[in-house]
Amino acid sequence: MNKKMYDVILDRKNNPMEGSYTNYLFDQGLDKILKKIGEEAAETIIAAKNGDNSALVGEICDLMYHIQVLMAERGVAFEEVETENEIRSQKIGNLKEMKITDRNT
Repeated sequence: MNKKMYDVILDRKNNPMEGSYTNYLFDQGLDKILKKIGEEAAETIIAAKNGDNSALVGEICDLMYHIQVLMAERGVAFEEVETENEIRSQKIGNLKEMKITDRNT
C-alpha cells in the first residue's frame, strides 16, 4: 500500500472534489466499496492465472486502492495496518501448526 495514496484518499473524504472517483465511492457507501474490492480481487486472480504480469500489477494496484478507500471509510489509519504488518513479519513458522499459546507471542 501507499501512504501518499492513502493521504489523497483521506483528503478526498474530508474535502470532496467534484468528479472525483474516490468521492463517488464514498457517496455510494460501504456496499459499493466492498463490491469494488470483490471485483478487483477477482480481476487480480484472473490476471495472475493468465500469467500477464503487467496486467497483474495493474490489478494489484486497483485492489490496493479500493482497500485503502475501505480503510478511510471505516476509519482505519494507515499506521494501524503498517504496525500489524510489522508484527506479522516478525513471526516465524506456520501459525496453524503452532500451539494456541504461541499465537500471541
